Formats: sequence, structure tokens, C-alpha cells
Amino acid sequence: MRFDDVISTGGNKKDNRQAFLLQYLEQNHYISLEEIAHLCSVTMQTARRDIMALETTGKVRRIHGGATIAAPMDVGTYRQRRLDQAVEKQAIAAFVAETIPDNTTIFIDTGTTCEAIAAALLKNRQGLRIVTYSLRVASLISENSDFALAIPGGFVRAVDGGIFQEDTPDFISRFKFDYAVISVSGVDDDGDLCDDDRTEVAAVSKALDQSRHKLLAVDSSKFGKRALVKLGGLDSVDAIITDKAPASHILDKIQALNLQLHLCETDDRHGS
Repeated sequence: MRFDDVISTGGNKKDNRQAFLLQYLEQNHYISLEEIAHLCSVTMQTARRDIMALETTGKVRRIHGGATIAAPMDVGTYRQRRLDQAVEKQAIAAFVAETIPDNTTIFIDTGTTCEAIAAALLKNRQGLRIVTYSLRVASLISENSDFALAIPGGFVRAVDGGIFQEDTPDFISRFKFDYAVISVSGVDDDGDLCDDDRTEVAAVSKALDQSRHKLLAVDSSKFGKRALVKLGGLDSVDAIITDKAPASHILDKIQALNLQLHLCETDDRHGS
């Protein structure tokens, strides 16, 4: 997506450009000054001025070499995420539920994909022992009296039900997992797994350290996207479960690492 491809014919060009940059940040979470200059065909000085102007609105935060989205995700956006790629997430969830055996110990991440996975496990598995820092995942899992469930204490993030406090990673480190099921905000072009919250990344990193099998469950819209905090490289996981193969440069990295890549078929009649 380039500015020249989406620019409207009316309005001030500077205002249109800044609106484009805000839209880009809402979708990709981060943009560098070099990317602004390239996408908008402007100088680095103009790119810097645009970011400074957007920062005054409170929606964008400048960081070294670029900018990130400042406003936290609102509840409406999170609800929309449940609808976006819903069929793909259901297919991914069904595959994960088939992959994980009964009577195993699992860490489950937060997010809409992991909520779908929790619902699928609830229907298809028995005797699971589950650790999560997602109140929404925990609420689903608690419906099965056959499952053991552990969650940390702390403050609940209203938008997605994530539970956080300083010792959440320490809580997770007390467990050993057969499987860690994680999702991320983006897998960028460098092959880095990225998310938006430093505390969340610390908790997930600890879970990966404690897990025998590490599953990354993401719909294909996450490939090529970046977020503020790096979780790790693709070599942080053993397998990727998604609906469509990523672009060739990311696929090459997956193949070079000999990672398992599972593509979950969806029904085209549902708009996958």
C-alpha cells in the first residue's frame, strides 16, 4: 500500500498523507521514517514533520527512527478482530485441537485466535492441564470440569482480558509445558515475531522457555506485519499453523529453519 495508490482527489495533500500514515500505523503498528519517505514520496524531513504533527493528536508516539501507534486498542477494535478472518481462525483452532493429545499440559496465549483454540479444545480434548494469563481463555476452559486450570493474579486488561502484574513471568516459570500455543500481532519481513506489549512478550517468552513443543497459531494476515516489541525469531517456535502460506521471503526463512508449516483449509463459500 502506497500513498499515491490510496490518496483521495479532494482535501489538503498533507492532511491526506497524515491520514494515510495513521491508517498504516493502525494496521501495521510501526513505521520507520525511511518507509514514510518511500511510501509517500517525500523527504526524510517531511516524514519527520508528519510524525511530529501526528504525535500532537495523541494517536501516534515517536520512537527512534520512526513511530508507533499510541492509543491502546479499544473494545470495538478487539470485537472486530473476532470477526476478521473468523473462518480461518476456526480452521486453525480445529487443527491445534487435533494436534494436542489428551492429558497434556499446555500454555495458551491471549488473543482472539487463542480464544478460538480454547473453545476447540473444550469440545475435543480431555484431561488437559492449562495455564493462561487470558481471563477470556480461562472463562472458556473453566466450563470443562475435567480440565485443570491455573491463572496468575493481577490487573485485568479490559480490552482482551489479559491478566498482568510484575511477577506474571515468574508465575509461568513454575510450570513445565508439553505445548505452548502462542499468537502474535505480526511476523515481520525479517522473520521476527512481534507484539505490542512488553509485559505480554515477557510472559510468552517464559512460557516458550518452559515448553517442549512450541506452536505459533496465526492467520495469514499477520505475515508481513510488525509491532513494537520483538518476541523472538521464527526459530522460537517448532511449528506454524496458519491458513495460507506467507510471501516467499518469509516462506524461505521458514523452510531454512526446517519448521513445520501447517496450512489449514477453509471453505471458500464463507469468504476465506
